[in-house]
Amino acid sequence: MANHSDHAEHAGHPVVPVRTYVIIWLALLGCTGLTYGVALIDLGPWNIVVALMIAFFKMSLVVLFFMHVKQENNLTRLFVAGGFVWLLILLALTLNDYMSRGWLPEGHIWRPGP
Repeated sequence: MANHSDHAEHAGHPVVPVRTYVIIWLALLGCTGLTYGVALIDLGPWNIVVALMIAFFKMSLVVLFFMHVKQENNLTRLFVAGGFVWLLILLALTLNDYMSRGWLPEGHIWRPGP
């Protein structure tokens, strides 16, 4: 007969209780409703900032709990963090390109028609 510790771990990975998944799912639903509610309020330029902060929080919950990064070793966490650093680099380069386009002179080909 298997003892209690055999049930707590399966193939070397801890078993996450269903209660944890339900709580995270409810938090994700609540954050989705919060995103919708914030979209109905006019915060000016802060609408996108608040929406992105909520989205980042939701993404963190998914990565940590549903993708099991919270239970993984430090090497896996390092690679996950490296992926987000790479995403930040790509976003920074894209934003830099977008923000620097205003100083370019308007070419004769791209001028709007009459």
